[in-house]
Amino acid sequence: MSHNSQAFLSTNAGLPPSYETIKEEYGVIELGEPSNSAVVRTTVINMPREVSVPDHVVWSLFNTLFFNACCLGFIAYAYSVKSRDRKMVGDVVGAQAYASTAKCLNISSLIFSILMVIICIIIFSTTSVVVFQSFAQRTPHSGF
Repeated sequence: MSHNSQAFLSTNAGLPPSYETIKEEYGVIELGEPSNSAVVRTTVINMPREVSVPDHVVWSLFNTLFFNACCLGFIAYAYSVKSRDRKMVGDVVGAQAYASTAKCLNISSLIFSILMVIICIIIFSTTSVVVFQSFAQRTPHSGF
């Protein structure tokens, strides 16, 4: 196999290249009004829209890291990853099923965790009020 290497040398340095018109060789017709003898045909291709299936991975990861009550966030994360895998394979129905399960688990985890936070705040506030009142009753007040 022989390779002929030639250096690219520009003969007119600094000037734009000159282009040849080759209309006759390829039968190029000047643009203008269409001729009446030619039938204009239109082709329409319907491209199916890519179905967007939300897999809720970010929401599941958030619930796993911050509100992992009863491990619901971790289970939701597992279903979200399964949904993403099904979407990558092209199984839209399977991806929707796993995504729906992940969404339900995420909602239940979020509600359960919010209720736990509210209950903890109520318990902490009532306990601190009771402790404060018991300390206030034990210390005698000076006569100022």
